[in-house]
Amino acid sequence: MAEHTSSSITIEAAPADVMAVIADFARYPDWTGEVKEAEVLKTDAQGRAEQVRLVMDAGAIKDDQILGYTWTGENEVSWTLVKSQMLRSLDGSYILKPAGAGGTEVTYALTVDVKIPMLGMIKRKAEKVIIDRALAGLKKRVESA
Repeated sequence: MAEHTSSSITIEAAPADVMAVIADFARYPDWTGEVKEAEVLKTDAQGRAEQVRLVMDAGAIKDDQILGYTWTGENEVSWTLVKSQMLRSLDGSYILKPAGAGGTEVTYALTVDVKIPMLGMIKRKAEKVIIDRALAGLKKRVESA
């Protein structure tokens, strides 16, 4: 059964600067921790990724997956699983909202269902670790640019 997990963080940068880092898939191995390889397979008319292949190593979940991306305006991107060895489903999103003096509140939501049997508690912990590491890595990457 799929579990939904989300978390938010405030980054001291404009939403456009945060989204630029999120959209730069080639650099994901530099800051996400879990992504070991990233390759854009297909882009839309604006040059944004529509399909991305990711090689993941998130401890309990190691996978080679293809995700389909949907861009909504300038401040939201969501993705869904196209192909995976380990996952039945994966849906996620980043939603950016202006916060304070030039900052951005970033909310990362993730819903994962694995093919292998896994205790819900362990799966939720893995999801939380993935989200927290991704948000911390994103904050560090954006603020150090």
